Amino acid sequence: MGYQSLYRRYRSRNFAEIKGQQHVTTALRAAVAEGRHSHAYLFSGPRGTGKTSTARVLAKALNCEHLVDGEPCCECESCLTIEQGKSFDLHELDAASNNKVDDIRDLIAKVALGSPGRTKVYILDEVHMLTAGAENALLKTLEEPPDHVVFVLATTEPHKVVETIRSRTQHFEFKLLPGAELEDHVRGVIADAGLDVDDAGIEFALRQGGGSARDTLSALELVASAGGVPEGSDIGRELALAIGAGDAAAVISSVQAALGRGREPRTIGELTLDTLRQAFLASMGASLDHLSEAAQTGAKEVAEALGAATITRSLETIGTALVEMRQAPDPRVPLEVAMLRLARRDGNDTAALLQRIEALEEQVKALQEGAVPPIAARPQPPVEEVTADSPPPRAAGNGPATAARNVLGDKGPAPAAPRGRPAPPAGARPPQRAAEPSAPQAATPPPAQSAPPQAAQPQSAPPQGQPAPQPAASQPEHAAAAPAGGGSISLDRLTGGFDSLLEQLPQRVRARFAPGRFVAIEGGRASFALPNAIAIPRCEEVKGELEARIAEHFGANVTIDLIVDGSTPPRGPRQAPSPAPTPAAPPPPPDEEHADVDVSQLENADVAASSIDRLTQAFPGAQVIEASD
Repeated sequence: MGYQSLYRRYRSRNFAEIKGQQHVTTALRAAVAEGRHSHAYLFSGPRGTGKTSTARVLAKALNCEHLVDGEPCCECESCLTIEQGKSFDLHELDAASNNKVDDIRDLIAKVALGSPGRTKVYILDEVHMLTAGAENALLKTLEEPPDHVVFVLATTEPHKVVETIRSRTQHFEFKLLPGAELEDHVRGVIADAGLDVDDAGIEFALRQGGGSARDTLSALELVASAGGVPEGSDIGRELALAIGAGDAAAVISSVQAALGRGREPRTIGELTLDTLRQAFLASMGASLDHLSEAAQTGAKEVAEALGAATITRSLETIGTALVEMRQAPDPRVPLEVAMLRLARRDGNDTAALLQRIEALEEQVKALQEGAVPPIAARPQPPVEEVTADSPPPRAAGNGPATAARNVLGDKGPAPAAPRGRPAPPAGARPPQRAAEPSAPQAATPPPAQSAPPQAAQPQSAPPQGQPAPQPAASQPEHAAAAPAGGGSISLDRLTGGFDSLLEQLPQRVRARFAPGRFVAIEGGRASFALPNAIAIPRCEEVKGELEARIAEHFGANVTIDLIVDGSTPPRGPRQAPSPAPTPAAPPPPPDEEHADVDVSQLENADVAASSIDRLTQAFPGAQVIEASD
């Protein structure tokens, strides 16, 4: 006899030799021993799990001349002829190629014919591939066959078998073989056949078999013939670990190396998918009995490297890529794109963002458990204190718009010229008046003393059309929050240092008080004259900042009363404010309110002109074109 493959040479001869299917063999052996076997069986399960072998053993047991407890003797003429494929009591048909109505009619015509043995057994492999007409033709005979006929239907996809056929059979489901039992079977085959295969070869065979006895023996024969494990056999594990490490270069390199060795893109994807599935089962705590101990350890390592969320996302992405390969012009492209998308973590797509979030969650968990030491804080550059007097930040860039923003930021809005003074040129600081030498000041201002309440004194009425100065009670509360100070200050000293005080104030405060001047000071109250009544409400908003600066600079608390230039300043003590506020007089009509206002004396009257000047300076060669009517 010529050479036989390992899976044919070591095919099970009786029920005891069938591996991993005790729930099936026990039931069949008992049925044969007691003479109550069924007229039709349906064997379903993954490939290589023993469906056809079990059907042959059943045929031997039903025709064995020396049956012992339901087990065939494998020595009588009937058993030997069945093993040799010469028996008239066993008929095997491939339903994938004999799936037409005429094929089933020919089978039905021969069913009633007798045979040498007691029972005539028909094995229909891949019965789910019968056409609808062939299935209907088989129904009647399958339901009521002759007494000496037994049908055994085998399939890997039982859900495709019509319900009318399944209801007429006894259905047995075959399962994948446990890894430990399959490893013992492989080592027994190696010892009996005298093969030179090391542990790495056994592990490769078990991994390739995936619980299928026939596939495992085929892989074992490949290792024995090649003298070792084929190169690149662990491509699925390599790609899975590269995805977990986020190494896009390693992923693409592994794919290209596998393609160069002749692997099909679909095969690479399926191997990676199988590795990821095993890792997913390990991460979920599912049973891995169908794997060997080494394979179980490898699956757990991949699960720890990737995490459950990444494994799930990888399964979905690679599965979608396998579907897209069917219609892709180049099946390599969907595979490479899917692998690259899974490995890269710096993208903005949903998968990359979820992968980064998962990595951060793992780091936080490790820090909370104390497994990873906290990352040392990096030295930070010194933070520059930004004050009101700090120059505005310069814009980055080299374009003309950037240059214009830098020029405007350096020069800032020009303050309006006070009444009686010429307006300063655009971008220039207002000229400072010569300050008188100030009196020596103490190093530390004395603590603030509460001023005694002053007696009320009638105020002189302001000119008609101008609002009266507000009483002290209506001033903002931030005036009371000025720095503590004591003593008194003269009008000359206050006037002489006023310009230097303005330079220390923010731009908005400096622009509002620049047009005015101090005209009188008495009893800690200073009268500040403004060119018009419109400026008074705007100065009231920021008056507290000027009072605080005066108290800080001169060491004396000064309350500022805002008046219109030319009015009589308030003198002497003032009355305390009444609890109920005095209702304000109704505002005059718009025409009367602005009747005596000189537009040229408004605070920001020159802002528009100075802004145009600054723009023409920022853009050399630019011309101002007046809008035409």
